[in-house]
Amino acid sequence: MTDSTPSGGDRSISRRAELLTLIRTRGRLEVVGMPELLAVSAETIRRDLRTLETQGLVRRGYGVAYPVESGAFESALEVRANINPEQKQRIATAVVSRLGEAQTIYIDEGYQTQLVAQRLPLDRPLTIVTPSLPIAMLLAPRSNMQVVILGGRVRGNTLGVADHWPAEMLARLTIDLAILGANGVTVERGMTTPDPAVAAVKAAAVRAAVRRIFIGAHHKFGTATFVKFADVTDFELMVTGHELSASMAARFANTGVALLRV
Repeated sequence: MTDSTPSGGDRSISRRAELLTLIRTRGRLEVVGMPELLAVSAETIRRDLRTLETQGLVRRGYGVAYPVESGAFESALEVRANINPEQKQRIATAVVSRLGEAQTIYIDEGYQTQLVAQRLPLDRPLTIVTPSLPIAMLLAPRSNMQVVILGGRVRGNTLGVADHWPAEMLARLTIDLAILGANGVTVERGMTTPDPAVAAVKAAAVRAAVRRIFIGAHHKFGTATFVKFADVTDFELMVTGHELSASMAARFANTGVALLRV
């Protein structure tokens, strides 16, 4: 007879898989509530999180665990809206005050960039180029906006356009300012994203733009995902929240790029 009772190792794997699913589904999970959710001790949760972090699947900080996006996993747009929402509001407000004299602006796909789009000025004409369906729908009715939406395959989880078509379209444009996000950013690997098709569009936007600003919440820093699309030094400014540690901020500032924590 074969014993079908799960071994301790099997239970640990199953529990970590359940924990990872919870973190990915919610976008972030408070560490203090995890033992009750999974009916295990706090020490067991700490061990599981250390294991998941070692495997590059989660990142811990300030009593919270975040999912690390990769070539096999990327958060949906509605999940991103619940991750550090107040910080993202501050970042968006700070970026809009730094548009300068830009008349043509590329706005990347993503929830953070939607917040930027909401704050664009109404008292001057602007041409907005974007791969984001939600951003195009938000801005198209505004009388001072001319919206150019890139064509291609629409990704269901982010409602952004990807593949070679939008990249080819961007190759024919000259854009005053590109406002871009990333799924991860490190000094060594630069700006990264899980999907090669998305990386191609972002890289094309970087090449098309005269000026470039990176925006991202603090948990994006120190994480590298699947595909690189730009170097840190390609950007004139990086804007994040004051939650980013001073030591991490110093590492990026040492590259010569201006980094603003708001």
